[in-house]
Amino acid sequence: MLTINVSERTDAELAALCRAGDQDAWRELVERFSRYVYAITTQGFRLAPDEADDVFQDVFARAYERLDTLRSDEALRPWIGQLARRCCLDRLRVRARERPAEPDALEEAADDDVLAKLEEAIAVHEALDALSPDCQEVLDRFFCRDESYRTIGDELGLPGGTIASRISRCLTRLREVFEGRPEAPAASREQVTR
Repeated sequence: MLTINVSERTDAELAALCRAGDQDAWRELVERFSRYVYAITTQGFRLAPDEADDVFQDVFARAYERLDTLRSDEALRPWIGQLARRCCLDRLRVRARERPAEPDALEEAADDDVLAKLEEAIAVHEALDALSPDCQEVLDRFFCRDESYRTIGDELGLPGGTIASRISRCLTRLREVFEGRPEAPAASREQVTR
């Protein structure tokens, strides 16, 4: 079963608390955006793990130093994403100076389609985080672990038909959370019941 640590703070509230010097808020900011930043570095820009770790540190150091330059607290996620992209490009430039690279390597690494798909996958994951633990478990078992209705039912002590209807209900809930996310960012972090 997935374990979820969901904060009910919006990105804007979190940014304001960080700006006020709240160290717990800074830890939450790093925790909230760590997978996002790491995914940009490793999947979007295809950095090696050691380079990705360096960029990860740079991104959050810059966020700490420059949070006061954020124009709108609601734009925290795209701002951190932009910091991550800039840090990745800086790393690729350093790498290009240190060793010869393919001429198109920088352009390929910064492929907008890859980054858009990555951001969409992260948004779906965040919408999943907003579902009840029961929904998270049944969707994880069916879609991620590729378990059959029977296997899921046996493990959860439920009939197969119940699993099918629960998956359907949970997918509907996921769609509602995912589609409602841009208009109501706070709702995506609340624990949604089945």
